[in-house]
Amino acid sequence: MPSAAGTDLKPLQQAAPSVSVAAHAVSASAERLERIDASKLLPQVGEPLTKTREQLQMVTGALNASADAAQIAPGMLGVRGPRSYLLMIQNNAEARASGGIPGALAVLTFNGGKLKLSSQSSAGDIAVMSPALPVDSEQQRIYSSRLGKYIQDVNLTPDFPTAASTAQTMWERSRGQRLDGVVSVDPVTLGYILDATGPVRLSSPELADLAKTGLPTQLNGENVVPTLLSDVYAKIKDPKLQDAYFAGVAKEVFAALSMGKGDAEGLIRGITRGTSEGRVLLWSSTATEQAVLSKYAVSGSIEGPSLSPAEFGVYFNDGTGAKMDYHVQRTVQLVKECPADGYSQVKVRVTSANTAPEDAATSLPDYVTGGGAFGVPAGSVQTNIIAYGPVQSNVEEVFVGGKKTAFASQRHAGRPVGTVTVRLAPGQSSTVEFSFGKIVQHTDPVVAVTPTVQALKDVIQKTEAVTCAPAS
Repeated sequence: MPSAAGTDLKPLQQAAPSVSVAAHAVSASAERLERIDASKLLPQVGEPLTKTREQLQMVTGALNASADAAQIAPGMLGVRGPRSYLLMIQNNAEARASGGIPGALAVLTFNGGKLKLSSQSSAGDIAVMSPALPVDSEQQRIYSSRLGKYIQDVNLTPDFPTAASTAQTMWERSRGQRLDGVVSVDPVTLGYILDATGPVRLSSPELADLAKTGLPTQLNGENVVPTLLSDVYAKIKDPKLQDAYFAGVAKEVFAALSMGKGDAEGLIRGITRGTSEGRVLLWSSTATEQAVLSKYAVSGSIEGPSLSPAEFGVYFNDGTGAKMDYHVQRTVQLVKECPADGYSQVKVRVTSANTAPEDAATSLPDYVTGGGAFGVPAGSVQTNIIAYGPVQSNVEEVFVGGKKTAFASQRHAGRPVGTVTVRLAPGQSSTVEFSFGKIVQHTDPVVAVTPTVQALKDVIQKTEAVTCAPAS
């Protein structure tokens, strides 16, 4: 792992050709086995062949990923000169499609395997773009021109390459500092990192003063999320001081990382978990590197080789103008319907519940509830729910609470997009169902979801299949 002391990247560079050759050899073997018709073989031969194919596919995927990492990682980690990336820490308490509103910002610099964190800031410190930066017309129709105007809104779109490239340009115009890409994490990922590094003590004088309000002076994997996404708003009333605390915590966590604190295996496990949950995202402004990243989920792209042919997406954008999403619990489920006209049909079922206390309007700070400033009663949560289907499918109907409702229908990168807005008072819940038809893919459907405070396993439920009557 990169650290302040530096990591020798030569072994990784030297291994790259060998890993690439191994990946090619295994891939060629897998292709040869795939050409054998197992249906014509005896079970004693056909069954082992099928198992071998499955095992080779797994090995092929791992080797290809290793070869790609060995190809681009040394350069991205500064082996040929310093590389600087905008670090965005997405705040899940105020939902955005890729996670949450960009809270703390900083610059991560890698130079020969050395890691340095600098230029700490917050989204509020970045100038409003006037005129707004250009965004492609499809996304502007869905998410408005705010995408190119405010850094707080660059990730209203779930397409991280769009959000990241826009955020980089905003930073460069506002700060005059050239960057090489964008890295995004959330407080849940910081928790995974702290599980590996162990607790960090908030030692700086500024954080020590802020901690006197009743916040913990030591953060660990268990308390970092409630501290950053809830307690800080109750204990610190000044939004600028809240941002300072948020940024200070990020600095302490990455300082522990750069000092090599904790075991490398645990760190890799935590970052891998964050990546698998969509909480760690990476974009490079170098086209050749981004082409490699686009093959994998870490790219956060809503199109391209990283997507399953039958991938759905459910994304949440806050419409309250506040930090109420910490109190919202959601589940997402795909329901496979009976085919119609030879096409598959799938319903995307989204259930949301506002778990805030009944007296949230008075018991929670105005900064959390919004205080009604944007037309949403204090304590209520308003959310724009956006559902994406696979290419060539259509959003046919939307039901809210079992009643058919009007919805906004658009397309993005060939994928159908349906949007509805839901408002929930404390204690209220609702179920939204998006009905997708004309699905021509025959692979099992999967769904990507905005990372929230909840564990992903509690959000995405098992796909339900409706029993269909036999064809007459």
